[in-house]
Amino acid sequence: MTDFLMSMGNFQGEFYALGAALLWALSSILFKTLGKTIRPLELNLIKGISGFVLFAITSLVIGEIFTSIRPAAVFALAISGAVGIGFGDTMFFEAINRLGARRSLLITILAPPMTVIFAWIFLRESLSMAAWIGILITILGVAWVITEKNKNEQEENKFTWLGVFFGFLAALTQAGGAVLSRWALTESSVSALQSALIRLLAGTVVLLLWILIRREKIGGWLKPAPKKQLWGILTAVILFGTYIAIWMQQLAFKFTNVGIAQTLLATSPLFILPLSALQKERLSLRSVLGVLVSIAGVALIFLAG
Repeated sequence: MTDFLMSMGNFQGEFYALGAALLWALSSILFKTLGKTIRPLELNLIKGISGFVLFAITSLVIGEIFTSIRPAAVFALAISGAVGIGFGDTMFFEAINRLGARRSLLITILAPPMTVIFAWIFLRESLSMAAWIGILITILGVAWVITEKNKNEQEENKFTWLGVFFGFLAALTQAGGAVLSRWALTESSVSALQSALIRLLAGTVVLLLWILIRREKIGGWLKPAPKKQLWGILTAVILFGTYIAIWMQQLAFKFTNVGIAQTLLATSPLFILPLSALQKERLSLRSVLGVLVSIAGVALIFLAG
């Protein structure tokens, strides 16, 4: 039993990544309700500011200070947050506006292989052949699920190359942000909590600047006053989808190969299916098979480790 627990400890980074993916899946279901009242960009800004405050309070409470962190690590994390969270999320929203959510998700599935390539070039992190195959199988399973068109879905967005470009930029920035985080977490004394705080602050600043540049009005959802249920859902999204999930994401980057972490983080769409089943939504055979394929890929990644 002790040996089993010790062996599980070797995969803590992988478990953190899957945990974050699960929390993002839960949050995405809640987004549907919030999205009817709050625009995506404004919602992201609210999450970013609230998440930063929670991380700052946590850092003060547990006594984690920034005096001993290398300036280079702080800079890398700031760029990681600005690029991966701020710019990347903005590009993803732009892709959704032009291609729709399904096509945009399919393009951003390129993020894991991009991350592996960047990690090999810049961090000298290499993977075994079994891990490569596991990543490929996992990505194929996710792609198989998200490319299935729901019969009730109305795809109003037409295909545009500009949308593809924005989706590609979203994947590219996710990969770049992940690799920069991995470098800072492994080459300095910065903790996962501190790295999450720095990344979220930088990303939120970029989102705020983007809103100001576009001169978007914010706060319209507060009039008339939102119902208590909306506040409860928003609090849950901030707590689980931003605060805990991003903390777990950074722990994943710290404790396992960044390419593997990014692949497991990309499994979030798969967790939505069983959650949908609990809501008595009917699942297609294709979606179930896609999940099973991805589970096989994840299992191979663990075995390769």
